[in-house]
Amino acid sequence: MLKLNFKIIIFLILVTLGAVFRLLPHPWNFTPIAAITLFSGVYLGKRYAILVPILAMFFSDIFLGFYEWKLMLAVYGSFALVGLIGLAIKKQKSLETILAGSLTASILFFLITNFAIWQFTSWYPKTLPGLIQCFILALPFFRNTLLGDLFFTGILFGAYELVLIFVEKKKLAVLYS
Repeated sequence: MLKLNFKIIIFLILVTLGAVFRLLPHPWNFTPIAAITLFSGVYLGKRYAILVPILAMFFSDIFLGFYEWKLMLAVYGSFALVGLIGLAIKKQKSLETILAGSLTASILFFLITNFAIWQFTSWYPKTLPGLIQCFILALPFFRNTLLGDLFFTGILFGAYELVLIFVEKKKLAVLYS
């Protein structure tokens, strides 16, 4: 269990990293937001699982520009769902559940945001073929979402677990010296 001060420090770091990575040049949809959200759900708890992505998105959207509120709701809401996935993973954290959570996050984001694009914009006809066209044209973005989510999830979870192992070894070394 993380102490509150440590949670707050990690929370601030994650919000900052999420916002900054969105502002830096990057391939479309290749950002750490879903990984940060998943991580927050697993390690920081419910409040942070929702706050981290919302604040990271909001602060970066101040600079990137806000857009149609219905689309923003879909984007922000999909990340809130990813936070809930993180909370579910917390109970049975393993490489498999983290990988499944990252893949699920990518798929959820793709489905929710592209359905919202189809539903709330005039870009596609409001027909089944229009919906299918919307999803097909979004596939290159999905590839980047998937790769980014897996990459950043691996980096974030892997680094954190390595730090925990290192800290535990240090504790044992001090205990037995």
